[in-house]
Amino acid sequence: MSSLTKKIVIVLSLVVFAYITIGYALGRSSDDKAFRALTVYSEVLAHIQREYVDEPNMHQVTSGALHGLLDSLDTQSSYLSPLEYTDYKEKSAMSAKAEAGLALTKRFGYISVISALPDSPAQKAGLQLGDVLEKIAGFTTGQMAIEQAQLLLSGEPGSVVKLSVIRRGKAEPQDMEITLAKLPAPKLVEDKIEGDIAYLHVSEFQTGVTKQIREELVQFGHQGAHKLILDLRDCAIGEDSEGISTAQLFLPSGTITTLKGQTVTPVLSSADPSKVVWTQPVSVLIGNGTAGAAEIVSSAIADNHRGETVGDRTYGTASQQKLIQLDDGSALILTLANYYTPAGKEIPVDGVTPTREVRSLPGDVAEVTDQKLPGASSSPTDPVVKKAIEILQDAGATRKAA
Repeated sequence: MSSLTKKIVIVLSLVVFAYITIGYALGRSSDDKAFRALTVYSEVLAHIQREYVDEPNMHQVTSGALHGLLDSLDTQSSYLSPLEYTDYKEKSAMSAKAEAGLALTKRFGYISVISALPDSPAQKAGLQLGDVLEKIAGFTTGQMAIEQAQLLLSGEPGSVVKLSVIRRGKAEPQDMEITLAKLPAPKLVEDKIEGDIAYLHVSEFQTGVTKQIREELVQFGHQGAHKLILDLRDCAIGEDSEGISTAQLFLPSGTITTLKGQTVTPVLSSADPSKVVWTQPVSVLIGNGTAGAAEIVSSAIADNHRGETVGDRTYGTASQQKLIQLDDGSALILTLANYYTPAGKEIPVDGVTPTREVRSLPGDVAEVTDQKLPGASSSPTDPVVKKAIEILQDAGATRKAA
């Protein structure tokens, strides 16, 4: 960059910044903290331009600052540069026929795993909660949007995606390959344990799952089941609306959840007695791999005293995002609203805390009952299932005594 060009860039930057800050100060003069933050940003930018060891690439500096700004908000919000957004739109327009089957978040600034769907390529590759995907298809995931990562993990059936993974508890990355495949339709895992106790594992809340759950609950009733264990561990994918409608199958009254944001009119979702299918005792199993719609279901049942939640704290992701296109061709993926529990707790901030805490250690959980669907365990030797059985048996004894 020539000296003249550099001066022009600096002058234009200062003019634009002055325009923004003066307008901001006039419109929001009461917000002194935000105005001071803009002033500090201007000062930092000026020091970088004048004093950095080498002549800085101001485009990269600005892009990095914007990525960092969005990353500092929450794990779901992201900034896409003009080039990134163009690539994102092109890849989104393609109909992917195969996927990895991962629920993702961001950890330490990198893409990380919340859970892997049963019988998915990700599960078969051994990916699990806490694994950090340092690279996907050769691209570093630092400052990468979750949506970008999902696109890199989708494509044609049989295509191979190379990963660099830092396993939970390890320091060095491990190279891994994952072969994409068409995911099977969501399937519930049902069982009957300990006499009249039914077991139902839900792996995802995709469209139509509520209908499947309703049918299973009716069938349990016909089979003489009087108690239910609803397993939502490692359930982190799906539609929020499905979570709300599933909660309505259990709740005759009360609030299910409230969606709130700074510019979003609160949306209250309530129970509907006409939709209730299961009136018998229920215990919900949750854990660190429980997120999104599953958090809505579990908190609704617990906070309305409809049943106990057993296990560990959920991950905390139940929220809504919006894609905002900017004039320069870039875009924001911005969280506009979060879901709140009936007790008023913000799910992405607090997660859902179990009413009966049971922390499973590696090796504690017995082998899966259905080997075709790993992750679902109805075995009484599973410590979380064991506690749920005890709770339901106590509830049954109390009902008989009454």
